[in-house]
Amino acid sequence: MLIAGFPAGAWGTNCYLVAPAAGEECVIIDPGHQAAEGVEEALKKHRLKPVAVVLTHGHLDHVASVVPVCGAHDVPAWIHPEDRYMMSDPEKALGRSIGMPLMGELTVGEPDEVRELTHGTTLELAGLEFSVAHAPGHTKGSVTFRMPETADIPSVFFSGDLLFAGSIGRTDLPGGSMEDMLESLARVCLPLDDSTVVLSGHGPQTTIGQERATNPYLRQVAAGQGASPAPRRGM
Repeated sequence: MLIAGFPAGAWGTNCYLVAPAAGEECVIIDPGHQAAEGVEEALKKHRLKPVAVVLTHGHLDHVASVVPVCGAHDVPAWIHPEDRYMMSDPEKALGRSIGMPLMGELTVGEPDEVRELTHGTTLELAGLEFSVAHAPGHTKGSVTFRMPETADIPSVFFSGDLLFAGSIGRTDLPGGSMEDMLESLARVCLPLDDSTVVLSGHGPQTTIGQERATNPYLRQVAAGQGASPAPRRGM
């Protein structure tokens, strides 16, 4: 399997391209602010053909390049219905104006084809399987994508802004909820095998085992305790 990832834009949001191998079809995860150029470079480098864009949630730093990327390759975007409005109204999702200079760089709106994600389903795209889990807390429509373990590689977990290396996503924006975040961490993350590779929306790669042992929020959830508000990271 091939996973090409890079941080993009003002918030360093991780965008991922996932394919069975170089020269094959691929899925693009979270093409955010200023990610379109990096997507095109990765497609060319690895000779990939996109078949879909999938989104962990609707915040601007994860969806800002959806329209140009989907339009350039005539592919659909997948998003949870509770976050779909954010593609067309990003300022509402932030609870404030983000300013004209930044907005002037963006193509706000939906791509030509939008499909909605459902908890518990498995997307079969580009010859790959992505198990979808609704994981509210950062936003109401946050989801994660998990790829199954194979003989050659461990399971891969695209956590979006649910779980980071050493931290979790912020919950202070509209639609955020610390109560929902803790429930999602317990329900979605804790049952995963320690060997599961975590590729998050911001920051470096980690594993569930590493986070179970060292992440203060995941440790508190595992112990059945509450947690303090998350630090501000990303949007």
